[in-house]
Amino acid sequence: MPSQNPGIFRDFAESQNVNFVEIDLHAGDKIPDIKGFDGLWVMGGSMNVWEEDKYPWLIEEKKAIRYAVEDLKKPFLGICLGHQLLAEAMGGKAINTGRYEVGLFEIEPTKEGLNHPLLQNLKESEKWVNAHLVEVIEAPKDAIILASSENCQNHVMQVGENAYSCQFHPEVCSHTLDGWMKISGVPDFFEELSINGLDDLTSSITENLDVNNRAASVLFENWCNLVLN
Repeated sequence: MPSQNPGIFRDFAESQNVNFVEIDLHAGDKIPDIKGFDGLWVMGGSMNVWEEDKYPWLIEEKKAIRYAVEDLKKPFLGICLGHQLLAEAMGGKAINTGRYEVGLFEIEPTKEGLNHPLLQNLKESEKWVNAHLVEVIEAPKDAIILASSENCQNHVMQVGENAYSCQFHPEVCSHTLDGWMKISGVPDFFEELSINGLDDLTSSITENLDVNNRAASVLFENWCNLVLN
């Protein structure tokens, strides 16, 4: 979706000479030949991983993810819905558990994540932007869970050698909230489920934006060092 774009990662990508080719499946764009790309990112969306009747392109997207990760061994990063789609495409499961997270939440590394290169140079506990009702309750069989929160066991995972994903939103930048607010139902969703209402949610995200962006820069550099070098 246009509002679920790479955000601040566009700036970081430019500094690393990485060029994003952005495909909007929700708008009818087709998945290109993945063989011609160096990696695959799958971003967020307001749809759910199981809504294939409503969003039939989810079927092809899951196939493309599995092909990229399992067959081509392409570098991969999934964010929010992309995290859940990676799990489903590779044999895991994501459902609405009722343990929603809307706002800033602390994400802590697991034992496996403490010394993992993806999370190096990040604080042991970072507050990241979250907006999800669904979580991955079954990781793919070869997955390693690298970070968790109090309400969500699988916040960061590695699948195979080159695929990584996170449930939170490290991409948030100055225009992200404006985009989210244009999605039907999202303002009410934020107002109802955030801890202190919509105004507090938006102000807390804005106040923490510089901190999040610096941490996201480290995360992006770590991902690039792992899979692109």
